Amino acid sequence: MSVRAVAYVVGLVLASVAGGRDLGGAVSADRAAIDMNVAVAEDVARRNAAVSSAERLVDYERSPICTTLPWVWVKGNLDGSCPIDGTPFGTAECGEDSVVLAMWRRQRATPASPWGEWEQVDRGGCGADILPVLTAEDFRRLPIPAPVLNVQPAADWVLVNMETIVYTDPSPVTLTTDLLGYQVTVEATPTRYTYDFGDGSKPLVTTDPGSPYPAFDTFHVYRALGTRTITLTTEWSGRYQVAGSPAWRDVDGTAQTTTTSAPFDVVERTSKLVAELCTAVPTPDDC
Repeated sequence: MSVRAVAYVVGLVLASVAGGRDLGGAVSADRAAIDMNVAVAEDVARRNAAVSSAERLVDYERSPICTTLPWVWVKGNLDGSCPIDGTPFGTAECGEDSVVLAMWRRQRATPASPWGEWEQVDRGGCGADILPVLTAEDFRRLPIPAPVLNVQPAADWVLVNMETIVYTDPSPVTLTTDLLGYQVTVEATPTRYTYDFGDGSKPLVTTDPGSPYPAFDTFHVYRALGTRTITLTTEWSGRYQVAGSPAWRDVDGTAQTTTTSAPFDVVERTSKLVAELCTAVPTPDDC
């Protein structure tokens, strides 16, 4: 077993003996064996904040780890700075994500007792370490608006053995939701379209939202007369941004919406020569 692992196990035993909450790790003297679970520490601190400051027996704060002398680490200031001549230690490299400073804790026996010294309970990290995850189930529960299903000709009938054109709007939609107390912005983007034409034929599955006449490329040809409806099932992918972090994260899963057209008739029409325009009033007898 490595020195890091030994420090980790010993820390767990000491936490258990002391009757404190197990945060998932321990802090070694050289700061190399800090294995605290940042997400758990954040959750504990958030729940602890619900207790009034006058009655609170534990305080949590995120601030830098600072060095004042070799091998001496102290809690930094809330603004991210260190005491005089202090140097921040171990700040995470998070790229575009936000940096999460180390969590510190102090305790007292009763509300009237003096506070104890600050002690470090995690090593900090990046925004992704503490922010909630928007799951596929969360994504599917959002009120994603089903896109409009356009059918051409836009009438209550279409012609048999002729193209019936379908298309929809591929624009992404933006929604906001609350997740474990965090405001979350979600962007849903349609990625696949399935058209069921209601006549028993194989559905049309495509990533193309289609276009109206004359540049149409998604259509169906009905081979039999009758009354039909078209159902569009849209598959959405998503990404989300949690307040407090500039990073966008992909949703691990997809959502679906369904749109159904109004009923229409598949009809047959024949052509013939007439003496006058059929738009004339009154309508000519041979129309």
